[in-house]
Amino acid sequence: MFKKAAVLVASCGAMLSGCGTDLENENQEIVSNLVEAGFPASDIMEADGLVYVGRDAHVTLEASREMLQAGQETQEQYRTTNLVSSSKTKICINPTSAFNSYSRLSQGLDLAIQNYNQRGLSFTMARGPTTGCSANIAARTMSGTGGSAGFPSGGNPYSAINIGTGLQSYSVDVNEHVITHELGHAIGFRHSDYYNRSISCGGSATNEGSAGVGAIHISGTPTTATVGGSIMNSCFRSTETGEFTSSDITALNALY
Repeated sequence: MFKKAAVLVASCGAMLSGCGTDLENENQEIVSNLVEAGFPASDIMEADGLVYVGRDAHVTLEASREMLQAGQETQEQYRTTNLVSSSKTKICINPTSAFNSYSRLSQGLDLAIQNYNQRGLSFTMARGPTTGCSANIAARTMSGTGGSAGFPSGGNPYSAINIGTGLQSYSVDVNEHVITHELGHAIGFRHSDYYNRSISCGGSATNEGSAGVGAIHISGTPTTATVGGSIMNSCFRSTETGEFTSSDITALNALY
């Protein structure tokens, strides 16, 4: 995810190549699968040995393979081919001690969990440590003012969200927004403006991937993205409220 204020800042750090033959071979297959699934090579990047699409969505090898097994559909909101299984009824979000040391990140996490629990979905979220979890997501820190996550795989949500410590200087609402956004990726949501990031980020038009496998339109939601129209927009503003929009709620209800 990016922020959109006076200056746009990328969420992911400097790109580093992976180390070791096994990792290199695995990442090469992930990239190949993503290209076959319709993502342009220019939007696929490797950072710290991990492969990302859309600047903040980590893709595992298993998830990239699953993307090739589904059909195609075009057109906002968008989801990945991979979703969380209905057997996952309690998703626990487990912040690290470093995460908890940032007061606004910590408050933002509580509010993001509340966002999902207010919707009466097929799962609830709970802040860990706690018991009875059918799935777990770690909440970790990273540098910068954005965040990163990944897509579901094997019926499980992505295993971690990473939130920039620079968000401590933003409002609690902005922290709520970014964390809700990254949890959205973890349960299967693509960016609402994936086809033209300039809608929320400004600058030149950038398409994260063709409207095919891995970018499935959710019935009942708009077919065009607008600034402030979704918590899943690629970039965020310093004025975000942290709340779901009506189209976000429609999308959540449609999937879960």
